[in-house]
Amino acid sequence: MKYVHAEYVPVFKALFDETRLKIIEMLSCGEMCAYDILEFFHITQPTLSYHMKVLTESGLIDGRRDGAWMKYRINLERVSSVKDFLDCITTEQETCICKGIAEMKKCEQPG
Repeated sequence: MKYVHAEYVPVFKALFDETRLKIIEMLSCGEMCAYDILEFFHITQPTLSYHMKVLTESGLIDGRRDGAWMKYRINLERVSSVKDFLDCITTEQETCICKGIAEMKKCEQPG
């Protein structure tokens, strides 16, 4: 399977924050209201909104409006795709970048 590496950059940027990692972990138990997340962290609503925006734009979570509040849940399809991507880039594959490097080095050797 061929991956577009740039597609996963927003995911890893989103995960490069302790608060957002904790939010993902909280959502592993199921859908949660923004109010409950807000109460857990004791942060301002604009700060939470920023974190949730980063996570939703990365595709890791989905949000839906429920009255005055937003409810969030993990996007399991996206998480599965990220896991597959990590597996692909950490396991030798025929399409691996290292294959191209090895081929370039072979061509550079005098012969």
